[in-house]
Amino acid sequence: MLYAGFMSADLPPLPKPEEPLDAPQLLTVGSAADEPCLRADAARNRARLLEAATRLIAEHGVAGVTMEAVAAEAGVGKGTVFRRFGDRTGLLTALLDHSARTLQADFLGGPPPLGPGAAPVERLRAFGVAVLYRTAEQLDLRLAAQGEPARRFSHPAAQALHTHVSMLLRQILPDADCDLLAQTLMASLDPALINHLTRQCGMPMERLEKGWLDLVERVTRPGA
Repeated sequence: MLYAGFMSADLPPLPKPEEPLDAPQLLTVGSAADEPCLRADAARNRARLLEAATRLIAEHGVAGVTMEAVAAEAGVGKGTVFRRFGDRTGLLTALLDHSARTLQADFLGGPPPLGPGAAPVERLRAFGVAVLYRTAEQLDLRLAAQGEPARRFSHPAAQALHTHVSMLLRQILPDADCDLLAQTLMASLDPALINHLTRQCGMPMERLEKGWLDLVERVTRPGA
């Protein structure tokens, strides 16, 4: 399980992008508007709350993470948790911050084929496989963190992934509607769909991986 360790690990260093100017930048996931400008004490309190939530997940699963439970675990008032994260979805989304930033660091400046240096189609294949397995590893948390559709698709982390896929598609298929095509491809990596296919339909992850590679091949094939 990734839950117990991913909050305590050091965040990756900001890579030097080798992307065009419209490529996604490394983002900090958070629900509060003042997140990048937190005072030192506020940042410590936020980390304390996230550590409390991480302990609850390790002990009780995602279902054990409520605003009340996190407040009690951290020894603060419930209002403090609401002021910092807004609601439970905001709290759970913040828990995914490290994983989101790590993935972005990997595709912005990591080694190929996920990072720069490989052909765009190879990078697109590697991107989907990386998202697929990271989503499966954190599936319960990702499902619980999904908000209503408007909030889900407008979140900075989701927009960064969409921008990256769109950029790769524009290099492969310059005449296509790459923004819309990127949304279609990303839909195949949706946590709810992965949950349905793996847990309800019993499909192995290897089949989903092959399915992604086949989808990329069919979409990017010349004359398709």
